[in-house]
Amino acid sequence: MPKQFVIIGNSAAGIAAIEGIRRRDSTSRICVISDEDYPAYCRCLLSYYLAGEVGEDKILYRPKDFYQENGVELLLNKKVLRIEPKKNRIQLEDKAQISYDALLVATGATPKFPDIPGIKKRGVFGLRTVKDAKEIEGFLPVTKTACVLGGGLIGLKAAAALKKRGSDVKVIIKSGQVLSQMLDSEAASIVQNKLEANGIEIILGSDAAEVIGNGDLKAVKLNSGKVIGCSLVVVGKGVEPNINLAQDTEIKINEGIISNNLMQTNIPDIYTAGDVCENLDITKGLPAINALWPIAVEQGKLAGANISGEKLQYEGSVGMNSIQFFGLPIVSLGLYKIKEGEAKLEDAKLSSGEVYKRLIFRDNILIGAILIGDIKDSGLYLKLIRERISVLPFKERLLQENFCFADIKDFISKDISYGAGYLNDLAT
Repeated sequence: MPKQFVIIGNSAAGIAAIEGIRRRDSTSRICVISDEDYPAYCRCLLSYYLAGEVGEDKILYRPKDFYQENGVELLLNKKVLRIEPKKNRIQLEDKAQISYDALLVATGATPKFPDIPGIKKRGVFGLRTVKDAKEIEGFLPVTKTACVLGGGLIGLKAAAALKKRGSDVKVIIKSGQVLSQMLDSEAASIVQNKLEANGIEIILGSDAAEVIGNGDLKAVKLNSGKVIGCSLVVVGKGVEPNINLAQDTEIKINEGIISNNLMQTNIPDIYTAGDVCENLDITKGLPAINALWPIAVEQGKLAGANISGEKLQYEGSVGMNSIQFFGLPIVSLGLYKIKEGEAKLEDAKLSSGEVYKRLIFRDNILIGAILIGDIKDSGLYLKLIRERISVLPFKERLLQENFCFADIKDFISKDISYGAGYLNDLAT
C-alpha cells in the first residue's frame, strides 16, 4: 500500500529529498508544503538577481514541471501551525490536517533582525526570499544611499549587488573585520581592500542603534551617535533556524532540530535536513548547524533515501563558504582561526598581494583552510578535511604551486565527488 510522505519546506533539502525518495519509490504519495508562493528557487542566486546579473527564470532551481513529473502535491503559501507526532499528522494554519507515514522538517532559517527602534520601517529588508529581492529592487530607482547592517556573506553579497545597481553603499559592521565567521583578520583585510577599491564604504566597530524616519526610513543612527542618511537598509546579520514547529513537541531541539546519522530526529518517523538541522560538524567534532546549500542537498538526499527504507549513514558536514567579490575568489573550509591557547593546532601560510592561503592542522590532519585569489586546490583540501587522514607524507607540498591530486591519490578514497566543482556550487 502506498505511503504518505510529507515535506515541510520547498528549498534545497526538500527538493533533494523528493529526488532521494523517487529514486527508490515511484508509488508513495509526496506532499510538499511551503509558506512561500513561489516554486523552488536557488537562494544562492538572489544577490546575483538583485545585481541584475541573472534573470528571474535563471533562479528557478528545478523546471516548472518538476513537481508534476515526480508526482508531488505542492501546497504553496500554506503555513504549518503544528506537528502532532503522537497522531502522525500536521495541522495547517487554515485548519487543514495532513497525516503522514514519514515527515521531513526542512524549514530552513530566517534572517536575524536587530532589536532596535525603527527596524520594521518600510524600506528595511532581509535578503532571504524572492519576495525580499523583488521588493528591494523596487526601491532602487529612488535609492541614492543604502546601508547594509552586517559584514557576513549575506550582507556583503547584498552590498556588492546594490553597488552594481548604482547605489552608494555603506556597510556597518559591529566587529573589527569583514566576514568574521569565515576568515582570519589577515584574509579579511584583503577582502575589505577589494570592496573599498570598488566603492563600498566599510564602517567597522559600529552598530546600528536606530532606524530613523516617519513611516519611510530616512537614516540610520549608529551607536557612536553618527547619523547616515539613506532610503534603503538591508539586514545581513546572519540567520536563525526555524525550529518553532518542533518547540512544545517531543522532538528534541538545541540550536536546531537534532538529528542522528540517519537524518532522523529522536522520533523515528520524523526526519530533518538543511538549515534547521543540527548534526555532526566533522572539524569541530561536535553537533552544529552548517547552513549551506550543498550541505542541505546532501542531507536532503540522504533523508529521502532513508524515508524510503534505506539506512544510509551521514558522516557529518564541514563548514565551508565560497564567494567572489569583484573578481576576487574566496574559499573558507572548516576551522578558519586558531584561538589563543590552542596549542594542539598549527598552521602554514602563503601571502602575496591578493593571494592568501592558510592551512590549519591538528595532529597532522587538515581541519581548516582559507584561500583567496587562488582557489584551484580547494576541492582537494576539502577532500582531505572530510577524510581526516594524516597529511604528514605530503604536508610540505600542500602550499606549493604544483600541488595536485597526484600528490594525495594513494592516501585517500577514489571518490572525487568533493572536487572543485562542489565548491563552485557554493558560489553559484
